[in-house]
Amino acid sequence: MASNATSSPSWQAGWSTGTADRRVPRGEEGEAPVNTHEIEGLAARSGLERIWEKVEEGTRLDEAEARALLDSRDLLAVGAMADFARRRASGDDVFFICNRHINHTNVCANQCRFCAFSHEEGDPDAFTLTVDEVLEKARETLSDGITEIHIVGGEHPTLPYDYYLEMLRGLRDLAPGVHIQAFTASEVSHLADISGKGVDDVLAELKEAGLGSLPGGGAEVFSGRVRELVCERKISGQRWLDVMRAAHQAGLKSNATMLYGHVETSAELADHMVRLRALQDETGGFNSFIPLSFQPANTELSELPGPTGFDDLRMLAVGRLVLDNFHHIKAFWINVGLKLAQVSLAFGVNDLDGTVVEEKISHSAGVDTAQALSRAELIRVIRGAGRVPVERDTLYNVVRRHDDA
Repeated sequence: MASNATSSPSWQAGWSTGTADRRVPRGEEGEAPVNTHEIEGLAARSGLERIWEKVEEGTRLDEAEARALLDSRDLLAVGAMADFARRRASGDDVFFICNRHINHTNVCANQCRFCAFSHEEGDPDAFTLTVDEVLEKARETLSDGITEIHIVGGEHPTLPYDYYLEMLRGLRDLAPGVHIQAFTASEVSHLADISGKGVDDVLAELKEAGLGSLPGGGAEVFSGRVRELVCERKISGQRWLDVMRAAHQAGLKSNATMLYGHVETSAELADHMVRLRALQDETGGFNSFIPLSFQPANTELSELPGPTGFDDLRMLAVGRLVLDNFHHIKAFWINVGLKLAQVSLAFGVNDLDGTVVEEKISHSAGVDTAQALSRAELIRVIRGAGRVPVERDTLYNVVRRHDDA
């Protein structure tokens, strides 16, 4: 189990001293100060006083406290603490990216029970794009000013390793200024298996071919009990962490995810987050944490109800409070819906992902969100929440601040 050390996180530098020696987030000029007494009252009514004291002090929460937050029914108390931590970490900036998602195949040997996207080779609805078709999908959106091409797909049992290298090289040649974020840790492990090479060698070759960073998918929940129930063929949680460690050591940043709202317990979610936090302490290689809300429709777990909006907001808020070394907590609007994603900006979130353009995985499970958003719509939604829209690239370099009204 990962260490529960109570060291102060790096965002302590963003504090200023408030009334009665309370350290409060710096506000923008003319902005009302945070009323920490109100947050203290909210925490007290829910028995979360000690957690609030640690949040206010900037002291790391332990695994038991993470479980207490995940089990709390006081959404406003948890949300207020998370909003405090968000403001301290990043102020009122909310990030988004102009990107293009491409799912190159839905053929997958894993056949995870929570996944409505995967198919076996030869199924009527199975598809695999040629490299030329992948390049054409990318070409369609280059005029929109995208800065990222985001690629994930199934772990196809017969596609050759060279297919992936050729895809990356083709995209790099087509759009040399566009960052390629591709292949989850599980996919990278699969590529090592089919190539007969070690993960380090595969990452080096992918990087040489044009890979810029890894997405965070495939993590699901690290618990062996959960994985045996929902994704027994997929790599273990420890293997996922090991691949991400290797990617970070190779100079490749990544995101991190967690799939919640199915058969897991709050203890298993807390363990997952603490293990992510420990790896982030070690490598600093994660750009953002993205909790993914389980979508049951069209899956083998369709009898489950799935998470509620309350669950979604609480999960995002707890992510902000527990993952003190993750600067960015992302609400994937495709997954939770645009309106709830906007509300989540008051619950610790400071990233709404991006324009996306085409997404098949969540939509296969019945989500009814749009396939794409315009830059203007993302800016409107962020401003509507009283935040400052900041267009970023994959590595969180600022492309443009939209702080003009």
